[in-house]
Amino acid sequence: MRVLVTGGGTGGHIYPGLAFINYVKSVEPGSSFLYVGAERGMENKILPQTDIPFLTLEVQGFKRKLTFENLKTIQLFLKSIKQAKRIISDFQPDVVLGTGGYVSGAVVYAAAKLGVPTVVHEQNSVPGITNKFLARYVDKIGLAFSDASQYFPKNKTILVGNPRAQEVVGMQPSDVLHKFDLDPAKKTVLIFGGSQGALKVNQAVVAAIPEFAKKDYQVLYASGERYYEEINESIGMNKDAFTNISIQPYIKNMTEVMVNCDLLVGRAGATSIAEFTGLGLPAVLIPSPYVTNDHQTKNARSLVKEGAAKMLQDDELTAENLVATVDEIMEDEALLQQMIEQTKKQGIPDASKRLYQFIQTII
Repeated sequence: MRVLVTGGGTGGHIYPGLAFINYVKSVEPGSSFLYVGAERGMENKILPQTDIPFLTLEVQGFKRKLTFENLKTIQLFLKSIKQAKRIISDFQPDVVLGTGGYVSGAVVYAAAKLGVPTVVHEQNSVPGITNKFLARYVDKIGLAFSDASQYFPKNKTILVGNPRAQEVVGMQPSDVLHKFDLDPAKKTVLIFGGSQGALKVNQAVVAAIPEFAKKDYQVLYASGERYYEEINESIGMNKDAFTNISIQPYIKNMTEVMVNCDLLVGRAGATSIAEFTGLGLPAVLIPSPYVTNDHQTKNARSLVKEGAAKMLQDDELTAENLVATVDEIMEDEALLQQMIEQTKKQGIPDASKRLYQFIQTII
């Protein structure tokens, strides 16, 4: 099979595509792949670390207010469609899979106009502008959240989950917590606000550290580089007293750490949700208010209503309600187990397989 994957801007658009490519490699080793991203975006850091052929197009997003910059956006979009058609004609894919981001709008649209089978994958419970635009042109739409179906033609959608979930399913516990001076045998809460950290999360955790230090469970906090020094300064001389708390600027092997924890506290991004539901890890979600269409709040609500997670709003987050919510779960074994079961139900452990079979039906 010849597969062209396109998507970019954020990891949430990139990692599902890469996870799907890895799955296809495992079931059809002779397959060929091409990834098309934007000239600016995380894909330019991530793809060169893989063996996947990678091309870029110059695209940019629309401004929310009237501006001449939007004329340039339209010009770049039209130009990138022409370039995408040449790329598609040269590569001759059996299918084009778009995972979101402005670049996928141009590439998937070009493929649809050339009569190449097209699929978009929507990772969030509320779709972005690109996938909404593409919905009328593509053959099929794969969803990670059933709630997203209301935004698309019913005859085109199918729930497949997020391919990133299948990559983490089956990971086994290890003694990785030793690396953070924590006890692998002790119940552990993992807290993180994303790779750069999050101000409100950081403020709440710093204020909560004296309370967390009194608990029977332990806490591993990935603060983000920008807040790490600030936290160390605020803890000061008391650092040695907090033996059940480990603060790290960044955790590289996040899923390996997740599988050794009992509760996650963090944002409600699509990739993170795919990972912790794939692992059956319950969560306290603090949706980022700085994302398009407030989609993280909608993502979180989809899990909360199923009993797989609790939610705290970013603007209402305090040390007190953070500790209280974590205690509610960690100190009630029945509730913890109930949330584990519900989280496993929300995770779709064969997401890549479902998407692969789904694509097979249209090619």
